[in-house]
Amino acid sequence: MAVAQHTEDEQTKLWNGPAGRAWVDQQALLDQMFKPFEDLLVEAVAAGPGGQVLDIGCGTGSTTLAVARLLGAKGRCIGIDISEPMIAAARARAERDNTPASFLRESAQLHAFEPASFDMLISRFGVMFFDDPVRAFTNLRRAARDGAACRFIAWRSAAENPFMTTAERAAAPLLPNLPARRPDAPVGQFAFADRHRVASLLEASGWAEIDIQPIDVACTLPESELVRYLTRLGPVGLILQQADDRTRVQVIETVRAAFEPYVHGADVRFSAACWTIGARTPRP
Repeated sequence: MAVAQHTEDEQTKLWNGPAGRAWVDQQALLDQMFKPFEDLLVEAVAAGPGGQVLDIGCGTGSTTLAVARLLGAKGRCIGIDISEPMIAAARARAERDNTPASFLRESAQLHAFEPASFDMLISRFGVMFFDDPVRAFTNLRRAARDGAACRFIAWRSAAENPFMTTAERAAAPLLPNLPARRPDAPVGQFAFADRHRVASLLEASGWAEIDIQPIDVACTLPESELVRYLTRLGPVGLILQQADDRTRVQVIETVRAAFEPYVHGADVRFSAACWTIGARTPRP
C-alpha cells in the first residue's frame, strides 16, 4: 500500500508541476497533434447512448469540450484530471468558448462519484497512470450506469512508437541523469502495452464485453514547432529546463537531427500505435 501511495503522490507532483505546466504551454500544439484521437472519441460518443459522459484524464479539456459541443442540450460532459494547471486551463477554455462542460480536479481512482451516474466513459491517453488500476476501474464502473459503455485510447508499446522515444534515445549519451525508461513499467505512457494485461485489469474490475483492438493513427505537427516540442515535453524536455546553456544547445542539435526521418517538408509525420479499448458495465 505504501508503494501505491508513493506512486500516486509522484503522479500528482509530476502533473501539478513542470509536466502539467508544459502541457498547458503546449496546449494548441498537442491538441493539433492528437486531433485524430479526439475525433475517434467524439465519433464513439455520437454512436453511443449519449447522456452523461465522463472524460478521464482530460488534461486541458479539448476532448471534453468537443463532446460537450456534440451533446449540446441533450447531455453533459465532465472532465476529470489530477492536474490543477491543466484543469484551470480547461475551465478557462470552456468559459471563453461558452461551452457547457465542467471539470473536476480530482483523482478518478479515488473520487467519490455519484453511483450509476454516467452513460459513457471516455479517455484519450488518460488511463495508464493509475497506481492501482483495478481499484480505479472498479471505482469508474460504480460511477457508470448498468450497460454503460467505455471507450479508452492508450499507447501500445514503446517499441511500436519510436517517435515517442526518439528524443530520449538521442539525448541519453549527453544527459547522464536522464531516467531510463522501463518497458514493463506498470504506470506511465506505455503501461497498457500488453493487451492481455489490460483485459485482465478490466475483468477484475467487473467490466464486461471487453474489446481491445490495435489502431495505427497518422499524426502531424508543424516542423516549425518541432524544437519547441522536443525541448518542453517528455523526459528530455523536463531535464532541459534545468540544463546549462552549453548542454542545452548540444542536446537540441543532437535530438533535432534524430527526428530528421520524420520531417517531410513543412510537416513532421509519425504513426501512433495505440489500442482502442471498449467495454460495458454488466446489464441487469
